[in-house]
Amino acid sequence: MTNSPERPFTTVLFDLDGTISDSAPGILESLTHTFQQVGVPVPDQATLMSFVGPPILDTFRIAMGMDDELTERTLAVYREHYLSHGALDSLMYPGIDVVLHTLHEAGVPISTATSKPETPATYILEHYGLTGDIDIITGASDDEVRSAKADVVEEALRRLRARGFDVSHPVLVGDRLHDVEGAAAHGVPTIFAEWGYGSPAEAQGTIAQAATPLDLLPILLPSA
Repeated sequence: MTNSPERPFTTVLFDLDGTISDSAPGILESLTHTFQQVGVPVPDQATLMSFVGPPILDTFRIAMGMDDELTERTLAVYREHYLSHGALDSLMYPGIDVVLHTLHEAGVPISTATSKPETPATYILEHYGLTGDIDIITGASDDEVRSAKADVVEEALRRLRARGFDVSHPVLVGDRLHDVEGAAAHGVPTIFAEWGYGSPAEAQGTIAQAATPLDLLPILLPSA
């Protein structure tokens, strides 16, 4: 696909949590369970909500101040519980399936760029029936070595390029500041998903804002 004024972006990267999926209920329940299991005081609801989206290792190490040993143990408990109980305790945002299908039918390459590990990300997207419209599922590595958003964006672009897709003018759709900053690290602009978990202040530096998923279409496919 060639870039043109009618089709300004050659490929679209999508965040998952807070952009495709309202996954907070399952994440919050799994975090609460995990902190109780490892003997760490459970933060208040607002603090827990701030943990939805950013890399989970950053949450444990930085936000919760855990040392490496406790982080490793906490991560193991969280992974097991989230995959078996929390992953499907979520809802697809209304209209996001239409957006993905419309882009796919228009020939726009799509990859996810999520800080969620690829195993649960794939599980969730398969459950929603969205994998047919997403060319590549890119997320954190299951060992969390690749989890920073900038690293995930870099990997998504690498995979798209390896498949022969045009990544000369990519854009990311996301709802948190770490999406904006991670994309910007590779010169990728961000469209802010206002329906997600981020505050209005986190939209600073984005090129556009969309109130609902369907509002993305005039931005991504202005000639449609």
